[in-house]
Amino acid sequence: MKTLVADEAFGPDRLELGEGIRWTGSGVVLVDILTGRLLAAPEEPAAPLRELARLSVPLGAVAPVAGRPGSWIAAAGTGICLLGPDGSPSWLARPEDGAPLPLRMNDAAADPAGRFWAGSMAYDADEDAGSLYRVDHDGTVTRVLDGITVPNGPAFTADGATMYLADSARGVVRRHPVDPASGELGAPEPFVTVDDGSPDGMTVDVEGAVWIAVWGTGTVRRYLPDGRLDRVVRLPVSLPAGVCLREDVLHVTTARVGLPAPGPLDGALFTARVDVPGTPAAAYRPAPEVS
Repeated sequence: MKTLVADEAFGPDRLELGEGIRWTGSGVVLVDILTGRLLAAPEEPAAPLRELARLSVPLGAVAPVAGRPGSWIAAAGTGICLLGPDGSPSWLARPEDGAPLPLRMNDAAADPAGRFWAGSMAYDADEDAGSLYRVDHDGTVTRVLDGITVPNGPAFTADGATMYLADSARGVVRRHPVDPASGELGAPEPFVTVDDGSPDGMTVDVEGAVWIAVWGTGTVRRYLPDGRLDRVVRLPVSLPAGVCLREDVLHVTTARVGLPAPGPLDGALFTARVDVPGTPAAAYRPAPEVS
């Protein structure tokens, strides 16, 4: 097993809950969930993050919208919306409105077929309160899984036939077969169980291995498709939350939320060069009538 160290912060910003980091092919975007901000990482490492949009509700994650430059689909507040280039939201659905417990959307990603998948959770991480939703090309939002406590991911293999989804509160990442044509999920199987922290954001590299930010441990871990731990990236902070690969550079978001005495690097964005690259995040591909 290889061990790498990422000890240099990228830029001056410190986020409360930095997550949902994605390489779009042209740049890196991320969110500060609780402040509702969508941010772009600069090309110059010493420069500050650039704000692309700010919502009045928590913003869990976004994916670019194919054919609409500057537009995003977002897991935000109690549902799913489209964000125009001016940052204004157009809501597709708010399925967690009126839930018995206060819920918000959390992590989300598009699959290679162009659908968008987003998880929800209770603000207080109440057990089994969360769900996973799928947004189809026509904008229909469907609950496909329930009984999740803190969903993170999903992350997909290049062929779209496998989805990795963490239930962070339970320390488990499951592997779900997916029908790329219909988006239907098959029966899941355990992929990785983490005993010393919580699996959080993840991404799949070109070799099919899964990089997972492990909250509470100060590490990002790369697991091979058979579940074996292959390498560890160590950070000088305890709460890594999101990961992406911009070619062969690993980007890691971290958090300050809940720390009694945050240090000077908590909440920073970190980078580390690795020897297995990733590919750009998939885009949501809506039908022409979806706006």
